[in-house]
Amino acid sequence: MSDRIGRLFELAGPQLATAGLVASMLAISSEAGWPQTAPPPALGVQSPAQQPLPEPQQNEPAAPPRQENSGLINEIGKLFEKSKSLLPPLKSPGETIEELNAGAKGAGESLSNIAKPSIMVGGRAACLVATNGAPDCKAGADRLCQSKGYKEGKSLDTDAAEKCSPKVYLPGYKRQPGDCKTENYVTRALCQ
Repeated sequence: MSDRIGRLFELAGPQLATAGLVASMLAISSEAGWPQTAPPPALGVQSPAQQPLPEPQQNEPAAPPRQENSGLINEIGKLFEKSKSLLPPLKSPGETIEELNAGAKGAGESLSNIAKPSIMVGGRAACLVATNGAPDCKAGADRLCQSKGYKEGKSLDTDAAEKCSPKVYLPGYKRQPGDCKTENYVTRALCQ
């Protein structure tokens, strides 16, 4: 029998806890309830406390302005009013279409520059040495493409080789600085 009672408390425990929580919230919130209106007057003679107040005269100050209700609905309304000032103003459909057309025109011009036909060619063209000593392979790519009948090119692949004077290969010769130099070549280029 006690097992059944324990099982009953086990099943009803969460419901009892929820009911207790609701009851405590109602007890706390009863202090902050809606304002009560005066009860309707009883029939018969009224006491002086229940008699109506005289009308305010013209020279008396008016009642203070009613305080703003700070409820949830009012706060949400304030949030919407603030968000209107944060968002940019809406444009007319005509203005929007004009902006889209201007953007499309600019994009079309960009695509026309990109869409030039290109072809990849192979070969071997020497890269010139720039003033800082680094190889300038743009000129080599241009020469490679011009040899194939195109206007200009961009290097895709390069190769380097060491070119030495014949005396380096003599037996017993000690290599000196300046006997060999590195030459760079463009082996593949993208031509237009």
